[in-house]
This record gives sequence, C-alpha cells and structure tokens, in this order.
Amino acid sequence: MMSPPIIENEALRLASVHSLAVLDTPTEPEFDDLVELAAWTCHAPMAALSLIDENRQWFKSTIGLDLPETPRATAICAHTIVDSETLVVPDTTRDPRFEGNPFVINEPKVRFYAGVPITIDEGLRVGTLCLLDPRPRQLFSDQP
Repeated sequence: MMSPPIIENEALRLASVHSLAVLDTPTEPEFDDLVELAAWTCHAPMAALSLIDENRQWFKSTIGLDLPETPRATAICAHTIVDSETLVVPDTTRDPRFEGNPFVINEPKVRFYAGVPITIDEGLRVGTLCLLDPRPRQLFSDQP
C-alpha cells in the first residue's frame, strides 16, 4: 500500500477545507441526495462525499458505508485529490497503491473505486464524490 502523496499547495488546500465550515457537521438532505443519485446512476452499492483534512477523510454523506471518517493515510480518496481527473480503479487488489489497504483487505472489501475530486473556485481539490463496490468492475462509457 502506498501512502497518498501530499499536494504541493497543501497548506492553502487545508485552509480552504476548513473555510468551508462543513467538517463534523450533521448530514444534510442535499448532500445525501447527491450521493444517492451517484450510487443509483452508476449501480454502486457504496458511495460517499468526503472532505480530506490534514489527517483524516471525513464523510459528509455515505450510502452503504457506516464510517464517519477514515485515516487520510489509508483513504483512497486522498489519492484522488492529487489530480483534477477522475480516478477509476477497476480492481484495487491489482493496483500497488491499494492492494494492501485495510479497506481492501478487510470490510468493506473495496474492489472497485471511482472518485471525482471536488474542486472549489480557487482550483483547490478539497474532497471527493466517490463510488465503491466489493466487486471489480468498470464504469460504463455513459456514466460519469
């Protein structure tokens, strides 16, 4: 398992995460609806909207996951925010970045991952909207 890289403008990115004043707030229907729509559209049993803080990945909304947060060091989403592109991993057990990840080896046994970075006005990637599946798979061409 590879630790996620630290972003070049990490201090500015973290300041933006905190300026959103969303961390550790209760669930909200708008975010829950977005996560549910993403899961439904892509036929994914698990989906989440997360923010990446200095040491953790915090979930604003989840479907199929019963986790309030995870350590950043083990967060697949922490790899997603490194780039502006969608990260798709068809089989996490075949990717050296994730093959030893505790969320791949243990429950929820994530095999498929697709994450889109959440980018704010300044171009800073503060979190992700992600899809997860315990089965290896692909996104279809008509899916985001």
